[in-house]
Amino acid sequence: MDKKLQLLAKREKALLGGGEERLAKQHKKLKLTARERIDLLLDKGSFEEIGMFVEHRATNFGMEKSKFLGDGVVTGYGTIEGRLVYVFSQDFTVFGGSLSETHAEKIVKIMDLAIKNGAPIIGLNDSGGARIQEGVVSLGGYADIFYRNTLASGVIPQISLVMGPCAGGAVYSPAITDFIIMTENSSYMFVTGPNVVKTVTNEDVTSEELGGASAHSTKSGVTHLTAVNDVETIEKTKRLLSYIPQNWQSVTPRKKYNLGEEYRDELCDIVPESSNMPYDIRNVIKGIADEGSFFEIHEDYADNIVIGFARLAGRSIGLVCNQPQSLAGVLDVESSKKAARFVRFCDSFNIPLLVLEDVPGFLPGTHQEWNAIISNGAKLLYAFSEATVPRITVITRKAYGGAYDVMNSKHIGADMNFAWPSAEIAVMGAKGASEIIFKKEIREADNPDEMLKQKEGEYAELFANPYIAASRGFIDEVILPRETRRKLIKAFAMLENKKERLPDKKHGNIPL
Repeated sequence: MDKKLQLLAKREKALLGGGEERLAKQHKKLKLTARERIDLLLDKGSFEEIGMFVEHRATNFGMEKSKFLGDGVVTGYGTIEGRLVYVFSQDFTVFGGSLSETHAEKIVKIMDLAIKNGAPIIGLNDSGGARIQEGVVSLGGYADIFYRNTLASGVIPQISLVMGPCAGGAVYSPAITDFIIMTENSSYMFVTGPNVVKTVTNEDVTSEELGGASAHSTKSGVTHLTAVNDVETIEKTKRLLSYIPQNWQSVTPRKKYNLGEEYRDELCDIVPESSNMPYDIRNVIKGIADEGSFFEIHEDYADNIVIGFARLAGRSIGLVCNQPQSLAGVLDVESSKKAARFVRFCDSFNIPLLVLEDVPGFLPGTHQEWNAIISNGAKLLYAFSEATVPRITVITRKAYGGAYDVMNSKHIGADMNFAWPSAEIAVMGAKGASEIIFKKEIREADNPDEMLKQKEGEYAELFANPYIAASRGFIDEVILPRETRRKLIKAFAMLENKKERLPDKKHGNIPL
């Protein structure tokens, strides 16, 4: 039998044999091979490989004597929970997973198929970078991939799993994709490595410190999710995929759900009586979403805003929520960017948006102003204003100043806006407003502190409630907290067939 046919038979036997015992062994291993990763990611027996016999074409530096079938990347298609996906998995055991001309061609072929057939593309990255023996053709291969990433953006979901090294030009493909999931302690991403950093800036830094999963999930915000090993990385990928549709023209499959009375009394005691006391917005999410359905994104980055997916009566929704437990829930540079990107993703793929609002404004200070809070805050404003999916806001407490406008207000196109009785909708807090409006009266009073408290009470009575906004139609309904889940289920069902068309244009110019 021909050597290649023998290899093919061996591969088929490996894919079909072993059963549960083999999978159990896989789960115990921290770092899997390229093929094991695909086997674990896809439904059993669904993988169909493309380009198995491809070999590199390089002849310099003795490369013609070192050829391996597949050339360092396994490509093909299969299903996850019965849904078609396209995958490529780089094999670090072949030339360090380095990208050659043919390696890139295999990835490009899979990406083209994914775009044409409207199915997600999942890349399992584990590569030392460009294959230096091939020179510029390797660099051209990267550019071909970047171009497909850009063409696919907003057309099909793109998910990048970084499960090993990803350095230099290689990082820009994951950066263009929708989500990045990194494996802790075995993966890293950076444009220039520790040696170059040491030479140029004289900084001593390790690969993990410079571009590990922890650095990118807490400091840079480059990665959206992290996992302790390859197995958890793949499990999180499957769960993420369950919340998003196949492409921009479809919707996420709904989970079966039987409606009940849907009141949640536990929501009544979450917001403290004092407007200066913090609380965890995740408790509100828990009381609104289907049980156990909340899947947080960017959990450790810019934690003054909480984003993620959940289900509401089986329907997938995207959540953007101020977090009073961190920086009182203010908007700053990082949280604005984090939320804006998520809003644009949800809008690209027909995922309805729910905003839980408790925001005292934008974070003041020179650090924020000099780091462009103006243009970064405008990103979130732009993202919401442009979104045409069903959009609902619930104001749980504070909605102050320009941040009220930005957080999916009625004025920028929100479909339904609810408020709890505890909502305060005003230009600023009662104390700050009173100090400005009644400055003269307070200064001239016999007891300025007492006068300030009196005026603060007057202002709060007039504005620290949702009813003036409701009287103007800016709030559709003031609801009791226990009614929130029921109201949202009905409102999203009402908006299910929403159609909205933006003005004709090539594309907008978001303040990047």
